[in-house]
Amino acid sequence: MRSNNDVWKAAGFGVLAGMRTMTAPAFLAASLSKKPSRVLKRALPGLTSQKAAHRLGLMALGEMVADKSPKALPRINRKVIAGRIIAGAITGAAVSRERKGARLGLALVGAAAAIASSYFFYGFRTLASDKLKVPNLLAGLVEDGLALALGSRLSGQLR
Repeated sequence: MRSNNDVWKAAGFGVLAGMRTMTAPAFLAASLSKKPSRVLKRALPGLTSQKAAHRLGLMALGEMVADKSPKALPRINRKVIAGRIIAGAITGAAVSRERKGARLGLALVGAAAAIASSYFFYGFRTLASDKLKVPNLLAGLVEDGLALALGSRLSGQLR
């Protein structure tokens, strides 16, 4: 049976994916790779290895650096938000304690949270940079800090 806790974790990872696409799978993989069960290794082979966790972590770091570039596409661009939706869906489905049966509901929760978060944080950055005249770099660093704090909290709940 799916617990409310799983729903909140799926939503949390979706929010994280909306903030930074690769940060959600990076935190999930880092947590799942610590001591994966045999069932988990079969269900999520790409997210349970130390090598995958390391690579996803590097990708997340690269995304955080690239996000500050003025040439970066807005997160609500169709191509960019599609990646965030996919990351939210995958990480949302992966948080389930149930390893049997469909996790479509949690994937939808993660995807919906990624969409909402993408638009919310796009508005946050636009408001901070354009209206409040906060440098984009500083606004991005604040968002990075929020993403890292949320990711740390979520991965701690998976153990």
